[in-house]
Amino acid sequence: MQVFAQLPSRRVLAAAVGGVFVVVAATLSLTSGATHAPAPAAQAAAVSVATVIERPVTEWDEFSGRVQAVERVELRPRVSGTIDVIHFHEGQLVKAGDLLFTIDPRPYQAELARADAALAGAQARQALAVTERERAHRLIEEHAISQRELDQSEDALREADANVKAQEAAVQTARLDLQYTAITAPVAGRISRAEITVGNLVGAGPAAPVLTTVVSVSPVYVNFDIDEQTYLRYAAQGAAGNSGIGQIAVAVGLSSEAGYPHAGALTSIDNQLDASSGTVRARAVLDNPRAVLAPGMYARVRIGGAPRQNRVLIDDRSVGTDQDKKFVMVVDEANKASYRNVTLGPIVDGLRVVREGLRPGERVIVSGLQRVRPNDVVAPTMVDLSGRGTPPPGTPLIADAGRRQ
Repeated sequence: MQVFAQLPSRRVLAAAVGGVFVVVAATLSLTSGATHAPAPAAQAAAVSVATVIERPVTEWDEFSGRVQAVERVELRPRVSGTIDVIHFHEGQLVKAGDLLFTIDPRPYQAELARADAALAGAQARQALAVTERERAHRLIEEHAISQRELDQSEDALREADANVKAQEAAVQTARLDLQYTAITAPVAGRISRAEITVGNLVGAGPAAPVLTTVVSVSPVYVNFDIDEQTYLRYAAQGAAGNSGIGQIAVAVGLSSEAGYPHAGALTSIDNQLDASSGTVRARAVLDNPRAVLAPGMYARVRIGGAPRQNRVLIDDRSVGTDQDKKFVMVVDEANKASYRNVTLGPIVDGLRVVREGLRPGERVIVSGLQRVRPNDVVAPTMVDLSGRGTPPPGTPLIADAGRRQ
């Protein structure tokens, strides 16, 4: 016996086999020959793109440094005694030779007087020895004295001469000690505060306390570290061995200043690289007539100034990082994105210099880079970079290294 049951969208067949019903269900299409709808196509990512431009620029390299005084002197007492007078105000400008401290001079005046008296006694004994020798020479001609007595007179004169020289040295020492009680500025510059005040007893020698510090004001040094690649580039320009560094321009700006208003010159590059950091110490010197630059200040240093050359420029936001590589996404005429490795240079007025990897006129993604993969089709919106960072007519474009890549 067979039983057919018709259900919506489903036909069930039941058959009795050996007293046991076996049900076979088959799902049939409600509409014969129906086809499945295709999956919707992926939507193109909306991105901003810009055309790679080319301009003539002057490339500079920027580093961080510290201002250092050309001359810095820590004043210590050279004689012991009590400080009587302080002759300066904290932070004032002083000239070389200006009186700064006076240590009680009276003990040293007394010592000088004693040395003068001892010298006078020695000179008197010297005069007597000269007289005795002359007398001995006359008597020896008359055979009135022995040769031994003549030799004794000669020896006494030599001893008197030596004693005079010793006393003269003692006088000079006492006079120097008296001069050291007046402590003067060894160099011209700005003086710090008095570390020890009036009435305090100070000692002498290498362990003596620092009384104050004087630093020169103008010119000043700016010390900074340059990386190995930059050093090699300047060495190729003749700066190796400090032979051609005078031709390398330097400009300095403080953290609160716009641009680089302080001009200077590179004076030296160290003779070895620091293996731990891969940098070499360099030094520039510049005038400081208004005493704006103080030792220890942070300074932004720009060096270089090669002749202007055409460079490929892009928005710095277009650059992505892939481990140790830099890349951009280039959009072709079919709006398909492709991966491109690039070699970067410094930043010029907000735009990044690209040394290798791009050609003028190509389009690169500026924003939305994180939503795009190679070979994706994008929906680009153009961004104009031609007016970015354009200075007034006649002003050269300056490339600032900014963050070292």
